[in-house]
Amino acid sequence: MLQNPPTRTLEINGETLTLEAVRQVALNETAKVALAAESLEKIEASRRVVENVLASGNTVYGVNTGFGALSSVTISNEQVDQLQVNLVRSHAAGTGVILDFSTVRAMMLLRANTLAKGFSGVRPVVVETLLAMLNAGVYPKVPSKGSLGASGDLAPLAHMTLVLIGEGEAFYQNECLPGAEALKRAGIQPLTLKAKEGLALLNGTQMMTAIGTLALLEAETLMAAAEVAGAMTIEAVKGSQKPFDARVANARPHVGHVESAAVVRRLLQNSRINESHRDCAKVQDAYSLRCIPQVHGACRDLLASVRRILEVEINAATDNPLVFPNGDVISQGNFHGEPVAMAMEMLALALAELGSISERRIDKLMNPVFSELPAFLAGKFQEGLNSGMMIVHYAAASLVSENKVLAHPAVVDTIPTSNDKEDHVSMGATAACKAAQMLKNTRWVLAAELLAAAEGLEYRDGLQPSDGVWRVYQQIRNVVPALTADRTLAGDVETLANLIQDGSLLAPIQDLLQPTA
Repeated sequence: MLQNPPTRTLEINGETLTLEAVRQVALNETAKVALAAESLEKIEASRRVVENVLASGNTVYGVNTGFGALSSVTISNEQVDQLQVNLVRSHAAGTGVILDFSTVRAMMLLRANTLAKGFSGVRPVVVETLLAMLNAGVYPKVPSKGSLGASGDLAPLAHMTLVLIGEGEAFYQNECLPGAEALKRAGIQPLTLKAKEGLALLNGTQMMTAIGTLALLEAETLMAAAEVAGAMTIEAVKGSQKPFDARVANARPHVGHVESAAVVRRLLQNSRINESHRDCAKVQDAYSLRCIPQVHGACRDLLASVRRILEVEINAATDNPLVFPNGDVISQGNFHGEPVAMAMEMLALALAELGSISERRIDKLMNPVFSELPAFLAGKFQEGLNSGMMIVHYAAASLVSENKVLAHPAVVDTIPTSNDKEDHVSMGATAACKAAQMLKNTRWVLAAELLAAAEGLEYRDGLQPSDGVWRVYQQIRNVVPALTADRTLAGDVETLANLIQDGSLLAPIQDLLQPTA
């Protein structure tokens, strides 16, 4: 969802962009981006190499040849500009749901940033026009399907590039317009493509990386929400705090395990509920409670790996061929999306597991045999006549099941294309899109656990939970009242899911969420 807080201009140079800056530009429509001065010389030097190729009459892929399996066809100098226009038009063959404005903004920023590295052979005006569109709020209409993630996200990026040349469709001031009209209203001159420039705009991983970056950053927030939900459920079902002892984590010191145990331990400090059952007969909790540090910790480690990969990718040169200042033009495979595709599969696994273990904790909250709470948390009113939170659990289970299907790795599939020239593809865009859907599913499941755990606390005889859990409980009760009889609960879960997404639910406990022992 686009926001409009004030922000300073971000300068890009192809080297120093951060994931957080991508999100800031993606979500904030007033964010402005400019090309750093130091990039101009690099871009111009790269462009001179392309001009020299044309002047020399040498044959170089993408400059004066056809593309893919047609790379053996030489194109005359008189036709090289038309070649680029034809490339963009022919490759705009995507389908599916139209990408939201935030994702398109991230795509445009990332494509401009890779061109700013100075390895693409384009003129500065190409980057400047792309940034002008971004700054003016001209958002190309980009379908989400059609990329194999091999020669980059060809089809989506072609739809983006169509608008640069005054074709295709774009949104401007929330109106869908022909590309030329959108540029005209924004006061932007359409770009006339020169040799190599269409290819430079199309070869790259910017759609999958845009989706992946925004998904990762929210997944990191979900990671914190999962720790909070787990802690609240432990309090509601009178679970043990012993499994979170630092000595346990240090005996098996995976980084994520140590961090997760530390966060939950801090969230559970100063609990009167815990004191009330310190000497109870229960020996062990179910795995979904006892093994939070092991499961959540493994997810933390996966997210850390995804972050490292995306931090490299957002500042990478991903088109083909690459143009170097010494005159070398090298055909290679930097456009192949395998690193991002693998990262998206790791993200998918982490999200699937966070949702899966959360659903098991919801089940424990519903089950009086385990929790000693009323069945389905319907004990404050006539059981049987009222179903409490029974179907909240059902809905969470359905989303967890969907996540299991979506967790099947797209990256292990490949369909050869382009007359077998492109014989191994990454399916990275598919991996990114399904991870984004899994993110939404997992957010809802965690919100459902928080709703149920807060309700479970209503039955703890007025005993106050730990300080951290109490603060979150109060946040929940500010927007969602306790049950007094059956009511429609879908809106309650959505409310909490939105508070997780925008960060406000966890705002009161940020001091407890730092993963320090």
